[in-house]
Amino acid sequence: MIGRTAVVTDSASYLPEDLRRRFGVHVVPLTVTIDGREYQEGVDLDADPFYPMLERASAVTTSQPSPGVILEAYRAATAEGATSIVSIHIGAALSGTLQSARLAASMSPIPVTVIDSGQASFAEGLVVWEVIDALAQGVDAARAPDIALAASARVGNTFVVKALDLMRRGGRLEQGARADAIPVLAYSDGAVRVSGNADTVDRAVTLMVETIREAATAARFGLRVGIGHGSAEPIACELRRHVRAMPGVEEVIEYVVGPSIGAHTGAGNAGAVFIERIPYEV
Repeated sequence: MIGRTAVVTDSASYLPEDLRRRFGVHVVPLTVTIDGREYQEGVDLDADPFYPMLERASAVTTSQPSPGVILEAYRAATAEGATSIVSIHIGAALSGTLQSARLAASMSPIPVTVIDSGQASFAEGLVVWEVIDALAQGVDAARAPDIALAASARVGNTFVVKALDLMRRGGRLEQGARADAIPVLAYSDGAVRVSGNADTVDRAVTLMVETIREAATAARFGLRVGIGHGSAEPIACELRRHVRAMPGVEEVIEYVVGPSIGAHTGAGNAGAVFIERIPYEV
């Protein structure tokens, strides 16, 4: 909790555990269904067992938390002494989680501000983190929606995936990937776009590094960069090696792409999300 304001998000944000603990962030799990069996992300299924299961599975789907599950988080925050809640979630274009949160908010014992991050995975986490930073600096919670909207607009990303067929079936990948190349991708405005094609993994890493370097060069303030993967640690490791030595990068956070996002990208995904840090006036 930050003052008397509690922060609630969902498991697709992949916030670092130490940040969640420091500010008492409540995380509601998304559901992943594998061959008819339901799992709660971060509760009874995480990335390590998920990707081998995904390789063997015939059918994998994801679904949003129910309003009841989110309401439980709101009630828990109330019991801890919160007098208001800021609830920030995966983009409405990608999941029905926001709708569940709004229904839960209508039944909450204390006021809830529900915010669409417009993002997913650790890009969502960066938006949540910016709101947490602002609240911790003393910014009024009433400004949280504007801070989140501005943060979402500043978030950049670059990544590669091995299982492009999953993304195409999900209707989120635009044309532009060469059949004989490794496409480097970016998510924006509800769609995944091809930002470049590479002939080798090393070249794909170089293209991703160049995207981050451009953002770091253009930023007036330092970048917070998250580098993550789903069953592709060597690629993430190489990205980290380059980015940690990059001028203009203030902080590098490691994260793992869990089941709710990995179900759509497949194993072998890796990339980076980043945001320019800005000071907030109280």
